[in-house]
Amino acid sequence: MIGIVDYNMGNLASVKNAFKLLGEEAVVESDPGGFGRYEKLILPGVGAFGDAMEHLKERSMDEALREYAKSGRYMLGICLGMQLLFESSQEFGTHSGLGLVKGDVRAFDTSRFEHSLKVPHMGWNRMFTKEHPLFNNLDSSHYLYFVHSFHAVCSDENDIVGYTEYGYRFTSAVAHDNVLGIQPHPEKSHKNGLQILRNFINL
Repeated sequence: MIGIVDYNMGNLASVKNAFKLLGEEAVVESDPGGFGRYEKLILPGVGAFGDAMEHLKERSMDEALREYAKSGRYMLGICLGMQLLFESSQEFGTHSGLGLVKGDVRAFDTSRFEHSLKVPHMGWNRMFTKEHPLFNNLDSSHYLYFVHSFHAVCSDENDIVGYTEYGYRFTSAVAHDNVLGIQPHPEKSHKNGLQILRNFINL
């Protein structure tokens, strides 16, 4: 059974429905004391990093997520949820994250953009992936749906398992042991997104 962390900062219904399409039971969980009963956890997220961390801390979910990561069971951060896995973010000030992946979250450097590119990075784009079971059996295009203005910068390149080009190359998927994260929204990415979630189920 998969738990979807509810801290009032994510589109939980679409994530839950994606698992339903795959025939997998996923439960929206708002009690950090209940995290331990799930085989895997999803940390979704939409909005600002600082607000999200405050919501997690107010509910004592930050420590519960760190403890869950120590258990060795898989957890997957999606979009803002992936960014929260990092040590810090520069979004509207400096904010500490969960610290499960070394690195930080930064705004797109628009000085490196061609004039036609805009922030937020929104729409379909390709993810170039390293070999990892999370990406088994994707179609050759690897196109996924993105909506974000900030991106992760890993301290350890070994944690990077996917990257995307938007003005320049940025990290769009990470894997640090059992802690996984993807910047695009698999629940909005049709066939490839469902395949990523299916692969997560099968880890």
